[in-house]
Amino acid sequence: MTSLENLLIRCDASISIATGHAMRCLALAQAWQDAGGDVIFAMAESTSAVEQRIVAEKMKVARVAREPGSLNDAENTLEIARQHAVRWIVVDGYAFGAEYQARLHEAGFKLLLVDDDGRGASYVAEIVLNQNPQATEALYRPRGPSTKLLLGPEYVLLRREFAAWRHWERKIHAPACKLLVTMGGSDPENVTLRVVETLMSVRSFAVQIVVGGSNPHLAHLRARLEACGPGLRLVHDASEMAELMAWADVAISAAGTAAWEMAFMGLPSLLIVLAENQERIASALSDAGAALNLGRAQDLRSEDIRDRLNSVTASKEILRKMSTSGRALIDVRGAERVLAAMLGRELGMTPTQPAVSESVNERS
Repeated sequence: MTSLENLLIRCDASISIATGHAMRCLALAQAWQDAGGDVIFAMAESTSAVEQRIVAEKMKVARVAREPGSLNDAENTLEIARQHAVRWIVVDGYAFGAEYQARLHEAGFKLLLVDDDGRGASYVAEIVLNQNPQATEALYRPRGPSTKLLLGPEYVLLRREFAAWRHWERKIHAPACKLLVTMGGSDPENVTLRVVETLMSVRSFAVQIVVGGSNPHLAHLRARLEACGPGLRLVHDASEMAELMAWADVAISAAGTAAWEMAFMGLPSLLIVLAENQERIASALSDAGAALNLGRAQDLRSEDIRDRLNSVTASKEILRKMSTSGRALIDVRGAERVLAAMLGRELGMTPTQPAVSESVNERS
């Protein structure tokens, strides 16, 4: 018997909208599961890799057979909520406007909205979560009197795999020689290939290139990397991102969910903006000194990547400052804090976490 009722999460994932909404919701789902509850993901769009990950976590996937964000979607979601006897519904995605949220709320369910920009006409949810450093109460003035705001990086949702690294200390090496490249779960424009081709013209790095399970360019990337020699290794649909981040000295990454993870891991990062919603993350981490914002992918030249990478990786002072700033900005308890707010509890003591393996520490 579980100590919590079921939790329903309404989010989507696809090659075009990427997988970030689902991955950060997965972190909250894990926290709910660890507290004794079961989780159902209601999805109108998904990829096989995302669904496989959810099922592997012993969570369920229910199909929403309606246009995402429509009132028909809301009604279908309510049917799923009633079927699974949930009390809380989590909604994460740009298609779910004020009317959609109001329909779920007026049906008697408690609602948590994961938001990024405060552009909604109004907010009726019990809780609005915006984990960006620029989030302020002023963004959410048109809200219900009982709506609680959870704002800022202390609420960044990190998956449970990162908890074991809470007390790990990164060793800074200069010049940096180990490079991690990741452009998120899908990378529809194949920015990964542009980065790989740029790396051919810079000094030698040991490179691990993480290609998400929803990336449509896997075969092309694999063929290209085979022609590049042994210095570049492709990792497909990685299950242990924390370990890969611990291995690396520096990263080139999309400014999505992984950017927060890298900040927590103290991994100096060069961030590329692949979508409008990533601009806020790249700016925030750059302003905090935890990363370097390379700007939008469509405006970025190969020589820009090469020159900035060379300057960052050559300086121990820059690397140390970025690492320390990221570690200071993000801790691993964001999902715990959100869960505590949902359940009306005080945040308790940090549970004991397994130690990081010695082999990883030695490689790092």
